[in-house]
Amino acid sequence: MSLPSRKNNRLENFDYGNIGCYFVTLCTKDRQRLFVIESDIVGNGLSAVPLQNTIIHKWIRETENKFSSIVFDKYVIMPDHLHFIIRIKERYTDRSLQDVMRFFKAMTTNEYIRCVKDGMLPKFNKKIWQKSYYDHIIRNQADYNEKFEYIENNPKKRILNKQPRTD
Repeated sequence: MSLPSRKNNRLENFDYGNIGCYFVTLCTKDRQRLFVIESDIVGNGLSAVPLQNTIIHKWIRETENKFSSIVFDKYVIMPDHLHFIIRIKERYTDRSLQDVMRFFKAMTTNEYIRCVKDGMLPKFNKKIWQKSYYDHIIRNQADYNEKFEYIENNPKKRILNKQPRTD
């Protein structure tokens, strides 16, 4: 009996090491709510960034340090997913968006697990991240602006969707 083949999320024959911008969505496994929307914290009069979000912020910086050819232009942390605009500034033949995401997922998972073992974060359901991630190749400035605005408004949109109807 053969196993079903998994759909490839990447665009066939496209070089993801090319200079350009990519909109990436990374979801938690089983959509576990592991993170906190930081605007929710500020809205409640608190200012401390939760540890689980600090891990994300730290590994975004560390990923930029490891892959000097990439920059996270914009990102947002949602309870069960992250959105990024990742810009590849220069071409490296042995590096690609997949390498960046593999590193980021591995490092955030390792640190999250250490914090769980130290009792600083609650346990999670076996894995932090889904197996893959969604990406969109940003094609022009209008596309970039749209994705940037989407990331900017994602936390606000979530809050509006939670409001009770008044009609």
